[in-house]
Amino acid sequence: MESYRRVADEVTAEIAAGRLRPGDRLPPQRDFARQRGIANSTVARVYAELNRRGLTVGEVGRGTFVRASVRHSGPAFTEPGDSRVDLELNYPVVPEQPRLLADGIRSLLRPDVLLSSMRPVGAAGTPQARDAVAELLAHREWRPDPARVLFAGNGRQAIAAAVAALVPPGGRLGVEELTYPVLKTIAGRLGVTLVPLTVDQNGLVPEAVAEAARRAPLKAVYLQPTLHNPLSVSMPAGRRAELAELLGRLGVRAIEDTIWSFLSDDLPPLAAFAPEHVIVIDSLSKRLAPGLTIGFAVVPEAAVAGVTAALHSGGWTPMRFALEAATKWTTDGVVRAVTRGKRREAVARQEIVARRLGGFTLRSDPRSYYCWWELPPPWRADTFVAAAARHGIAVTPAAAFAVGNYRAPNAVRLGLASPPAETLERALTTLAGLAASSPEDLLAE
Repeated sequence: MESYRRVADEVTAEIAAGRLRPGDRLPPQRDFARQRGIANSTVARVYAELNRRGLTVGEVGRGTFVRASVRHSGPAFTEPGDSRVDLELNYPVVPEQPRLLADGIRSLLRPDVLLSSMRPVGAAGTPQARDAVAELLAHREWRPDPARVLFAGNGRQAIAAAVAALVPPGGRLGVEELTYPVLKTIAGRLGVTLVPLTVDQNGLVPEAVAEAARRAPLKAVYLQPTLHNPLSVSMPAGRRAELAELLGRLGVRAIEDTIWSFLSDDLPPLAAFAPEHVIVIDSLSKRLAPGLTIGFAVVPEAAVAGVTAALHSGGWTPMRFALEAATKWTTDGVVRAVTRGKRREAVARQEIVARRLGGFTLRSDPRSYYCWWELPPPWRADTFVAAAARHGIAVTPAAAFAVGNYRAPNAVRLGLASPPAETLERALTTLAGLAASSPEDLLAE
């Protein structure tokens, strides 16, 4: 009788060569036995061996399918295949997430529903999607009007549309002096000038906005008032109210990026204090996963036409299937279930940081998936990043977040979400040892 392991090796080779692709269904065992000329009992052992190797997955009532990738002990979206520990990429994933997402999307795969989900859709999405987002973003002190919700393919596109609608080429956009790096790219492509604004331990300083507006017209302000990236600072309610009053007095609109606020619902958004002066931007990339995401914007009535036009002209409107999937995951409670898991995981990872980097100067929040590390002298951010890379660890230097002529401190941002927890602990231990040494020590290696 032919060895089941040899047959399993043949199937493994077909998967590796791409002749069997992720999601392909293997034949029923009786058909497989007939095709290979082997006994039914042997096929059962072949299929069990493929499953043991992590190459296939069996679904009751449906059959055996090729896995999307070789199974690892950690969650998906973790480390690249070259074993580089990525503390730059920052997409949190929890173990229960794949099952929840799969269960939630199953009904969309019925042929009649799938056909409907392939129709085009505009920036306004669907009534069901608008209601779902309004409910998802609702805070006890603020609930967006579903009629004001617009959709983009992802959060970056929503940001780009808001900037394009509010700031003409050559116009000035105020931003925190350390800001989301992608915003700098967006501004460059749109011909928008970024104006760095002072940040303190409570977030963006309102007087910095007033001073920038006195120097020259300021068309808008972009900020992350909750769990600011990279500093993890959250603006207190009092300052939000102060900033909202200033925006109204100056006639300046704000683009409020709430991408990480799902980890902390203590504070109402800035939009709760100035609903007619704030565009709220969010997406499902951090709440769920980066591969199938939807961006959305809650837009004041006076700006709806401009943001809608920017979304359409930029080709940034969503795919309907992604929109339908996001709506289903939201209304079925999948998003909230995954959010609860990610909140627990963020706390656990911050505890790892406290254990491994507790003796250093850090700025973070117990609910955040990143931390800001002010490096001890004589380290400079660039040399530390290079030294970490020699140990196979990627971190982000402060300069990546700095705007204009703002002098970035000797600091790095550590993204905590991507590697498995045990890998993160090892990497932080390595970085702690590196920081405790000197750059000159590297020359002796």
